[in-house]
Amino acid sequence: MRILLIEDSATLRNSLSLGLDKLGYSVDVAADGTTGLSMALMGDYEIVILDLMLPELDGLAILKALRKRNLNVRVLILSARSQTDDKVSGILSGADDYLTKPFSFDELSARLVSLMRRGPATHANDRIEINDFVLNLQTKSFSYHQQDIELTPNEYKIIECMFLNRDRVVTSERLSEYLSGNYDHTSKNAIEAHLSSARKKAKNIGASLPIKSKRGFGYKIVGINEVNS
Repeated sequence: MRILLIEDSATLRNSLSLGLDKLGYSVDVAADGTTGLSMALMGDYEIVILDLMLPELDGLAILKALRKRNLNVRVLILSARSQTDDKVSGILSGADDYLTKPFSFDELSARLVSLMRRGPATHANDRIEINDFVLNLQTKSFSYHQQDIELTPNEYKIIECMFLNRDRVVTSERLSEYLSGNYDHTSKNAIEAHLSSARKKAKNIGASLPIKSKRGFGYKIVGINEVNS
C-alpha cells in the first residue's frame, strides 16, 4: 500500500511517516501544496493523506485537481478545521474521509484500514484513449485497435505517466520520479531505451507510439499527423 502524506508540519510529517512505515506502508512525503500535487499526479498511490492549510497551494485545491483528473486514489483529509461546514466542504469536494487535529495515531490507522476495505477507488476515466491506443488504468493494460501490446512494468509506467499528462510536456526528471520514486533515479538513457522498446512493440502491430521528444524540454503526446513528422 503506497501512501502520499502532504503535511507542512515537519514534526507531524516525520512522526506519521515513521509510524506508518512501521505498520508496513510505503510512504512518500511532501511539505507544500505544489510539490504534493505534482507527486500525487505523477505517482501511483492508493491513499493521499492531505492537510488543508498548506503553503503555496491549499489542500482543497489539490483535492479538486485530483478529482478533476479522476485519479484512482482515496483521500483522507487531516485538518485543524473542525467546524461542520469545513468537513462538509471537504467531503463534497471529493474527500473519502475527514479527520480533525489533534488525533490519535490509532484512529488514523483505523481510518486507513476502513478506506482500504472499501476496495479500490473507481472513476469514470479508467480508460485513456489517444490515437486509437487504449490505456486501461485498472487492468494496467495497453492496446491498439483491440490488439494487446505486452509491456514491461517500466515501459507501462512511462506510457501511463505520459497519457495521464497528455496536455503537458513531461521532463525526463519527472519520468524518472514516476519510475523510481523520490529516492532513486532512472537515467535519461534508460528512459530512452524503455521508450524505444515500446515503440518497436507498437510498430510490430502497425502502430506508431504517440510520444515524441521535445528537445531541451522532455517528452510530449502528439497527434496522428505529428507522430512521424
